[in-house]
Amino acid sequence: MSDLRFKRILLKLSGEALAGDQKFGIEPEAVSTFCKEIAEVVNMGVEVALVIGGGNIFRGISASAQGMDRASADYMGMLATVLNAIGVQDQLEKQGCATRVMSAITMREVCEPYIRRRAIRHLEKGRVVICAAGTGNPFFTTDTAAALRAMELKTNAILKATKVDGVYDKDPLLHPDAVMFKHLTYIETLQRRLKVMDSTAISLAMDNNLPIAVFNIFKTGNIKRVVSGEDVGTIVQGGE
Repeated sequence: MSDLRFKRILLKLSGEALAGDQKFGIEPEAVSTFCKEIAEVVNMGVEVALVIGGGNIFRGISASAQGMDRASADYMGMLATVLNAIGVQDQLEKQGCATRVMSAITMREVCEPYIRRRAIRHLEKGRVVICAAGTGNPFFTTDTAAALRAMELKTNAILKATKVDGVYDKDPLLHPDAVMFKHLTYIETLQRRLKVMDSTAISLAMDNNLPIAVFNIFKTGNIKRVVSGEDVGTIVQGGE
């Protein structure tokens, strides 16, 4: 534990990551792979909170662009994150991890309501806390929810899991000459409009000097490398 760079983390997973090679839904094998990685760092003594997107099931902002009322669409997206949270909970428990799903929208038959002090207590007891339903409010993304929960739960960093190795000056999947940044300041990230997290999430992290580690979740062992302080991905911090 003394070798850990981050003792308590907030891991932000996209809903699309849970779909694996599928375009829609939850692919159990993909989820199982992530959960093995999470279980490994839990066994190292890291306290882990999760925020999971819902884009593999429903994207509120996309539905809004097609004419649906934005608030209604966002609430549907929040419910999609609860489905994902329960799916991840099932796989984590298969790995021997104690978990709690805590929802910002009350649904007591399915999961606990999100209460900050209770969530912190779960973390202290070694349970993985899966924060579902975003912030509970429309017009806020799960990126913003991740930044908010990270600060409420007094985590040491936000770990933003992606499908590429870090933050690039342009999309590396479309541009082979894209250059990856190893370190960025919050201001640089905002000024360059780099797609790390949305601007509200970046601003929240900046105001509270909370590091954001961006890395490839599909490379085995990367979560462990990041919490151990290895030079993996991109770190966004400082330079306010």
